[in-house]
Amino acid sequence: MAKARKSALFLSISAFNTVGTVLFLTLNSTIMKNRLTLWTISLLALIVLLPACNKDDDDPPAKTKTELLTTGTWKFSTATSSGIDVSSQIPACIRDNTYTFVVAGGAGTLNEGATKCNAADLQSSPFTWNWASNETVLHVSTVLLPGGSNDFTVVSISETQLVVSQIINVGVPLPVLVTLVH
Repeated sequence: MAKARKSALFLSISAFNTVGTVLFLTLNSTIMKNRLTLWTISLLALIVLLPACNKDDDDPPAKTKTELLTTGTWKFSTATSSGIDVSSQIPACIRDNTYTFVVAGGAGTLNEGATKCNAADLQSSPFTWNWASNETVLHVSTVLLPGGSNDFTVVSISETQLVVSQIINVGVPLPVLVTLVH
């Protein structure tokens, strides 16, 4: 009887172990499938999202007109009227001038260059400037071109070139495009 009881107890424990093993294997298989699914989703997310984080593709923000105007010293390059080069009509003492625009307070400096129109003129003189008409007109406190005015219409501005237009009075009003460069 003791042997039969021992066998029944052993079969009972074995049956429990078999059920426990099957239960363990079933749970373990489910957990592994969930982990594999989670791993697969994570890997796909990395593959899709990682290239979107490339900072090399980001374009820097465009510079404002004020930033472009104030990045250096401007020097006369050309003047045209109705497509004809009229640079030689502007005196050499004006063509060699340089203009520096400063952000702070809208200040600027006009440098007379190597040739002065009047020997008594200072080598450099201050001026003030500001934008008008939604930054389409550049107002300068001093007349920069003989026969011109204090206002220039900005045709284009880039890191290296400023093109402005103005009516210059040389006996008759003459529309002139002036290009300044760095």
